[in-house]
Amino acid sequence: MNVVIVGAGPAGLAAAEHALRAGARVTVLDQAETPGGQYHRMLPEVYAARRPDRIQHGRAEFDRRRRVLAHPRCRWWPGSTVWAFDRAEKRVHVLRGPSDGSGRRRLTLVPDALILATGAHDRTLPFPGWELPGVYTAGAAQALAKGERVAIGGRVLVAGAGPFLLPVAESLLGVGAEVVAVLEANPASTVRKGWSSRPWRLAAHAGKAGELVRYAATLARHRVPYLMGRAVIEARGADRVREVVTAKLRADWSVVPGTERTYEVDAVCVGHGFSPQPELAVAAGCVLDDGFVRVDTVQQTTVDGVFAAGEITGIGGAITAAAEGAVAGRAAAGGTPDAALLRARDRARTFAERLAVAHPIGPAWRSWLREDTIVCRCEETTYGELTRATEDESCPGPHALKLGTRAGLGPCQGRICGPTVAELCGGAERHHRPIVQPIRLGELAARIEGEPE
Repeated sequence: MNVVIVGAGPAGLAAAEHALRAGARVTVLDQAETPGGQYHRMLPEVYAARRPDRIQHGRAEFDRRRRVLAHPRCRWWPGSTVWAFDRAEKRVHVLRGPSDGSGRRRLTLVPDALILATGAHDRTLPFPGWELPGVYTAGAAQALAKGERVAIGGRVLVAGAGPFLLPVAESLLGVGAEVVAVLEANPASTVRKGWSSRPWRLAAHAGKAGELVRYAATLARHRVPYLMGRAVIEARGADRVREVVTAKLRADWSVVPGTERTYEVDAVCVGHGFSPQPELAVAAGCVLDDGFVRVDTVQQTTVDGVFAAGEITGIGGAITAAAEGAVAGRAAAGGTPDAALLRARDRARTFAERLAVAHPIGPAWRSWLREDTIVCRCEETTYGELTRATEDESCPGPHALKLGTRAGLGPCQGRICGPTVAELCGGAERHHRPIVQPIRLGELAARIEGEPE
């Protein structure tokens, strides 16, 4: 069996490991130059770190990455962008080389099985001033800290929803930033309800409790307050962010009047969970459920021979992604996942379900918005323009709405604003295109390596 895996994060690496164990030949592709994804992001080799594993989540995971990619039946293709999938021939179209450079090589692969582990990206809800320089997504702030040892600012506020805020704050503290506070938008009652329900099931996730204790100790050591039921509702500044306004929220995320507080900052990072990256799965013809790729008990999608694992099947974190990847790798290689793999995957999924209950996005967040608040940063489409277009009978449906407002049609192709526009406009979805990643016209016209001219 020849298995191609798109994505070298926790899901992709676990899939590669178990496909290799089943005897398959494996090709792992990733746009990054180093494996690991966001969770196991490494320092560039030019830094010549003596102990690169120290910024990773456990030595065992670091060793597994090296072991898998050094396997004689594994090909590792860094700097590889999968820009299309030919359904008829089940051909994977790849560009190899830096995405911002010229001269990328055009290649194709025809695998016996394809595993999609394309992951997710940050979701950030808009608020007045979020387009100012100095406002970062939580993932971008962590990527700079972990991957480049660069702090996004000297005085930083971390805000949003979910436990991901804690490792982001830890990473910023580790590169010398002053974190003035960490704000969880959900009140304590919501978080407590999600995590305290059927507590005996948490025994399988004792390692997460250890991580939580470490994060809490780090915040305490640096005297960083962790405040629940509070959010950033406005960023202010002329040339860049200079201060942010925060407020106390109710359980539905509506603002409690009179609770506003202002922080002086030179940077703020905000994250309200994650959005999957299903573009390649859609190009392959896979069916989605609420934006996530539908899979069966062995992680196979609705397309024969195409499997999916990790955040594109449901947001659940690295442990869930790796557990799903293990099942997908075994099944894609022609094997039958054993009961232990399936149990581990199912236990991890229960943690993901609990995470969603404890850290939801409250429906009243739109009360933060003003008429002139930008929702689509690429096209500078405002909240007022979107609401007026939604009420306009001459723009029926999501396609007409986007053509009329340009929301989601800019360089990011709706990856940032897509879920927000969908929620604000009553179910409008971003367009899914056969070309799933940017490609130059010259590259599109170039000869595919290995094929006759």
